[in-house]
Amino acid sequence: MPMQPTLDVSKAIEFGQLVNATYATAPSDLTNAAGQAVSAGGIGYVVITTIYANDLATDMNPGRADDEVSIGLICQVTQTGDVVIAIRGTEGILEWVHDAEFDLVPCPFLAGAGHTEDGFTAMYESLRTGTEPDSPTVVNALAKLAFPHPVASVTICGHSLGGALATLLALDVAANTAFTAPAVYTYASPRTGDSLFASTYDQVVSNSYRIANRLDIVTALPPPIDYQHVLSPYELNPVRLTPLPPKVLVNSTVPCEHSLATYLYLLSVQSGGPVLPLEPACKP
Repeated sequence: MPMQPTLDVSKAIEFGQLVNATYATAPSDLTNAAGQAVSAGGIGYVVITTIYANDLATDMNPGRADDEVSIGLICQVTQTGDVVIAIRGTEGILEWVHDAEFDLVPCPFLAGAGHTEDGFTAMYESLRTGTEPDSPTVVNALAKLAFPHPVASVTICGHSLGGALATLLALDVAANTAFTAPAVYTYASPRTGDSLFASTYDQVVSNSYRIANRLDIVTALPPPIDYQHVLSPYELNPVRLTPLPPKVLVNSTVPCEHSLATYLYLLSVQSGGPVLPLEPACKP
C-alpha cells in the first residue's frame, strides 16, 4: 500500500466543515451571502460572495444545465488575509454516476494541459460571482473582490462534483492569476481529466490533497481507461481493521459512502479529537 501523504487532519476537517456550510443554502436560493459570518473548525470567516453556476447536465436530466444554482462561497478569515473558496456538489452527481459516456474536451484555460470531462468543464466555465450572465468568473474576480484584508493565501476546497470544480479552479488560479500557490483540499472527487491534465496539475499545483473514501463509487469514476486522478491521494477506510474483529463504521450505501458528513466523521476518527456525527441513516 502506498504511503499516505502528510495531511494536517485538523485543517482538512476545518475546510470540509466550510464546504459543509455551503450545503445549508438551497441550490435554488440565489441570494448572495456576502457579509454573513461562517464558522468552521472554530475559525471565523466572513463571506465575500456566493459562487453561482449552471447545474450539471446528465444523460438522465440534460435540462439541469438550464438551472442556475448557488454552488459555493468565497470567504476570508475574519482576523487574517487567508481566503478560502468552498464549492459543494449537486444532486446531479448521482445521476452522472449512471451516465454511459464520459466525454473529454480540451482544457479551456491552459493550452497543452490535456483534456477534461465535458460536463465538469461546462459547469466550471459557468462559475460566476453574480447571477447575471456578464458577472465576472471566479478567476477574474479574485483580484477585484472587496476583501477586508490583503489576501495572504488562497485555499480551494470542494466535495463531490465540487471537488472536480475545485481541481479545475486550482489549476486555473495557479496558472493564470497572481495567486500561484493555492492549497487544495478535495473530498470525494471524481476523476477530472486525462493523464496529461493530471500530470500538468501535479506539476503546477503542488500543495494538493485528494481525500477519498475507498468505498465511495464516485471517486472511481470516470473509469481509468481515459481518465487519471490528480495527486495527492489520502485514503479513508470505513471499515476499522484493528483491533480484530473488523468493525464497519458506515452503512454501506452509495449516498452514505459519498456523504460529506461521512468524510468528516472518518477524518475525525483518525484525528483522535472529538468525533463528528454521521447522518442518522448512515450509522451501521
